[in-house]
Amino acid sequence: MTAELVRGQNHGLPQTRLEIRVSAGAPVVAGATLGDERGTVHGVEWIAHPGSPQLPGLEVSRQAAAEHRLAVDLNALPDAVHRVTVLLALPLEAGGPTRFGAVASPFVAVTGLDGTEIATFTLTGLDTESAVAALELYRRQGAWKVRAVGQGYAGGLAAMLADQGVAEAAGLARSIQEAVARGLARSVAPPPPRTPEGDRVRHTGSASTQDGGRPQAAPLPGPQDEPPAPTATPVVPASPPEPAATPGAPSSPSAGSPIDYAHPRRQSTAPPPPPPAAPPAQPGRPATPVAGDATGWSMDERLYNQVWGMFEDLARATAAYRSAVDFAESRMDQELERTLSDPRSRIGGAGDRAREQARAKRDELTGRAREALDRDLAQLTAEAAVVEPALPAAYAGWDNPVWHAYRVPMEIPMALRIGDLHLPESSGIRIPLLVRLPLERGMWIDSGRTASEAAALTDSDQLRRLAMDSAVLHAARMLAVYPPNEFSVHVIDPAGSAAAALAPLVDAGVLASPPASGPGGVSSVLAHLTRRVDLVQMAIRAGAADSLPPDLDPAEQLLIVNDFPHGFDDRAVTQLRYLADEGPSVGVHLLMVADREDASAYGPVLDPLWRSLLRITPVADDHLADPWVGHAWTYEPLRTPAGSRVLEQVLDRVAAARRTGHR
Repeated sequence: MTAELVRGQNHGLPQTRLEIRVSAGAPVVAGATLGDERGTVHGVEWIAHPGSPQLPGLEVSRQAAAEHRLAVDLNALPDAVHRVTVLLALPLEAGGPTRFGAVASPFVAVTGLDGTEIATFTLTGLDTESAVAALELYRRQGAWKVRAVGQGYAGGLAAMLADQGVAEAAGLARSIQEAVARGLARSVAPPPPRTPEGDRVRHTGSASTQDGGRPQAAPLPGPQDEPPAPTATPVVPASPPEPAATPGAPSSPSAGSPIDYAHPRRQSTAPPPPPPAAPPAQPGRPATPVAGDATGWSMDERLYNQVWGMFEDLARATAAYRSAVDFAESRMDQELERTLSDPRSRIGGAGDRAREQARAKRDELTGRAREALDRDLAQLTAEAAVVEPALPAAYAGWDNPVWHAYRVPMEIPMALRIGDLHLPESSGIRIPLLVRLPLERGMWIDSGRTASEAAALTDSDQLRRLAMDSAVLHAARMLAVYPPNEFSVHVIDPAGSAAAALAPLVDAGVLASPPASGPGGVSSVLAHLTRRVDLVQMAIRAGAADSLPPDLDPAEQLLIVNDFPHGFDDRAVTQLRYLADEGPSVGVHLLMVADREDASAYGPVLDPLWRSLLRITPVADDHLADPWVGHAWTYEPLRTPAGSRVLEQVLDRVAAARRTGHR
């Protein structure tokens, strides 16, 4: 029976291999400290946090998230460790909550590896605190117990670490928050929360499969005595970074006014269940995949949720596989170390036999892990094969036949595809990278030379051309998925170097104005969009959105900036930062094409700008992280097929619809 603890209460632990699961109402940082008999932490090497997530017997999450799973093996902890304290803290992100009293009470559960809850604790009563020691696992007279702590600190991470005896606590707290900020900047925003029933159809199939025929999952990576079966985990709801973007919550208080950025199809009630699924699977075989196998108000929304489910399934299946492989390697190393430390193994062939046995066991465990992963990948491959052809234009690649029958839509889609993601273990499976509409953060196409192999094989000029080509394709997609005259595109090209790349947009006549060049053009466009942000914000705060000036364009605005910071003075840079921070909430979005090295003269002044934008690349690069496990995913930009005129045809139809106001 699960023990529901209150502050100060303890409970015995029946096993030593555990998971600590954290659920919070907003993204939080999860970490843990190791303490001696008096609870003293003897140095940074006794602290697991996102910047250093692994210690012997302990692994924590690599980034801030609303859901965490911490892996603990009490038998693998150093002998000097008598206490493990689980810490939670709010990340110092712009616009995020600054105290636990402003979010839902965090919930912490200590479970076995099979998910069975041993003890739970809800951290109630928090107010001004921004960091909290949630619970501790402690050893007394050879037995391990868990105690509910709930000690909050208004001074944040620094105060909490100092209270545990950590030297230079303030500096360590800063480094942890910097690691979290880097993780948030590279992380893909999670999807909106799903309904309590989940968003997968429950098929009747073999006894070992559920959730649309998918095997139930093993725990997240962690030190273990026996490896878990590396299978895909069920979908776990993840909270979005901003509550205003969730279904049922208008993204602006101006709903019903001429300026309304609430998504027209995000309803205030639970969506209906999915449509009837495929016939039940034969015993012992997975269920047949079905496109739209998720809840939602429309087929587009069901496909959106299904794609995110595939994304998470692949992330967790790969995490389980990597955990099993790491365990197999660790076990072999331990067995070899024991063999070599025993002088008797050096006599005769005993040592050689022990080494062969250790390697054979490693190969057996690794092989079993790969077999389980291959089963999961086969199911995901089959699902992708039916989902990809069913995707609407907003979610589809440029090579999808849906674009040949393209018509300008009459409503905004749930999301937009901006590229594909894949992992090295499953390079054949491409997961569409979908970002919600309206955009919640701008995008930055990195035209600099990155560490990727593709970038190393491409010269700098070609990278810049490819980056601008990608920006044009993204702008064309956004124009194509919005209703006529509800999306406007502006361009700043200070030196006029992107004229060739911009030709499709210019020739089709879909830009709000000709590309701006020179310092005067930069200043004019920035002043125009800054004024728009100011006016809309003031109107919304005053509840007078219907009194906006008649010359103000109510459409969503996209600003493409090429070759930043060329042509930008200090005032222009300040305006650009303002647009990046304040623009998305009132329908003004940035799409920057820039090499960060070119702006190095500004130093850390521009760090918040880079972090506020979703970084993507013009060539394949493994810089994006998923919001569940934190894998480094390889991002691949979308391209039009060689020799295809699909881009020109789509833009022609957009231009015609803008002229007539009809599809």
